[in-house]
Amino acid sequence: MSREINTAVTGLAYLEGPRWHDRRIWFSDFYTFRVYSAAEDGSDLRVEAEVPQQPSGLGWLPDGRLLVISMRDARLLRRETDGTLVPHADLSGHVNGHLNDMVVDSRGRAFVGEFGFDLMGGAPLEPAGLLRVDPDGTVGKVADDMWFPNGSVITEDGTLLVCETFGNRVTAFDIAEDGGLTNRRTWAEFGEPPTDRELEKLLAHVVVGADGCCTDADRALWIADAVGGRVLRVHPGGEISEEIQVGTGVFACMLGGTDGRTLFLCTAPDFHEGARKHAREAKLLTTRVDTPHAGLP
Repeated sequence: MSREINTAVTGLAYLEGPRWHDRRIWFSDFYTFRVYSAAEDGSDLRVEAEVPQQPSGLGWLPDGRLLVISMRDARLLRRETDGTLVPHADLSGHVNGHLNDMVVDSRGRAFVGEFGFDLMGGAPLEPAGLLRVDPDGTVGKVADDMWFPNGSVITEDGTLLVCETFGNRVTAFDIAEDGGLTNRRTWAEFGEPPTDRELEKLLAHVVVGADGCCTDADRALWIADAVGGRVLRVHPGGEISEEIQVGTGVFACMLGGTDGRTLFLCTAPDFHEGARKHAREAKLLTTRVDTPHAGLP
């Protein structure tokens, strides 16, 4: 299906972590080291936080305070009511690479992914862990052996879905009352997991590089395909009901807007740090879809 795509924001470096919150679209820009928010049409762009060690995933505590991933020093930061950023949790002892995306549940528990290896340095892939940060800052590992845990959502029935970018799959967990994860299973599979961990060879076998994602009211998952320049609407079991070719790299997406039917797309020519940090070619694009947002974030 062809859908009209509009440009909301231009002139940034590399956008990730889009979230619709408080009637605005929020997102991180890796290489301007800032968290921004804007009106639905991209106007009224505001700097919400400065994160010198590179921002990524965003979320909010039940009391409304912002949480921000600080990638390079493996910290989770919290923005206080006066606007200052303070440490919320130190995850550095639990990871083997940069922190990545996250989703925060209704109790303020953050489920956080990590790279697991030196992606930008070209190291071979190593499996990574999924961490949970409780509201008091306590950190614990809740899953391991994940192939680059990335975009995550919590469905309205309390299921955690995690995109494994280099694993050709989306993995599901039930969230227990104490925040533990149970009943691990494959929610969608796009191909066999690659057998070669050298990055260039691995990427050649990635069918869908599931990156950022969001869920809609029909229990479908919109997924940004980091290697395919497209977003896909995927259903439990892996059926793809819609594909939108974006015409450039697309690395995250989020449903929002006044009626929940605006799909925001974080785009750039590629994800390579050396190219993106020295250019301002990233854009926030929008398109309109039929089924509104549901779940978290």
